Amino acid sequence: MPSPFPGMNPYLEHPSVWPGVHHLLISEIARFLSPQLRPNYRVAVEVRMYESSGENALLVGIPDVIVQSSQNTANRGITNVAVATPVTQPLRVTIPTPEIIKEAYLEIREAGTDVVVTTIEILSPTNKRNGKGRQLYEEKRQQILGSKTHLVEIDLLRVGEPMAFFDHNIESQYRILVCRGDRRPYADLYAFNLPDVIPVFPLPLRAGDNEPIIDLQSLINSVYDISGYDLVLDYGKEPILPLSTEDAGWADSLLKHKGLR
Repeated sequence: MPSPFPGMNPYLEHPSVWPGVHHLLISEIARFLSPQLRPNYRVAVEVRMYESSGENALLVGIPDVIVQSSQNTANRGITNVAVATPVTQPLRVTIPTPEIIKEAYLEIREAGTDVVVTTIEILSPTNKRNGKGRQLYEEKRQQILGSKTHLVEIDLLRVGEPMAFFDHNIESQYRILVCRGDRRPYADLYAFNLPDVIPVFPLPLRAGDNEPIIDLQSLINSVYDISGYDLVLDYGKEPILPLSTEDAGWADSLLKHKGLR
């Protein structure tokens, strides 16, 4: 069963669902591009790893009850008699434990030289909230923007703070940024919202080479089918990330029309 939404499906933004979407979408983009780029380029799947701790790390609870017992000091001379002290009920607290974060991304490498020509990033929630994940991604982003490497940055998450660009009057729920290394500081921004079909965009390569057109809508629809998300997502409930009043009304009408509510 296909996704009921014409563009991005907001139910895929659920924290327990998005990691799988991210992983499969990376794979589908690589599978789509690889035959079109041969023999001049190859598609490399890379993984960025770091350890997260603090407020955004995995939290582990302390056991509810600690029981202590000892002999009563007044009865030390009496053998075989033990008097338990009153049981103390501790407060339940949480402690952060390190969590290994893995974020996959794609690099288009030139055959023969293995030089990175284009980097394709699909943003994760950790990239869009304060913390080590955003810090490391912003450092990587600045390195790319300071080089001749092209950057394709795909943001399909409404949650968090969008990545910076200078035209601050442009607002949208989702974004695709195509930033060519030979045209900076200018870049092409594909801004779209929930009711919109995800725009197609070209993959920047070396000058003079044919550039594949990426139909991200078709690829994310394939991910939806591969993982059978229609069997997992409950369209009778609202998305975990609330919609605006206008979008909620639009989504409700759409889902009712498709018999999902």
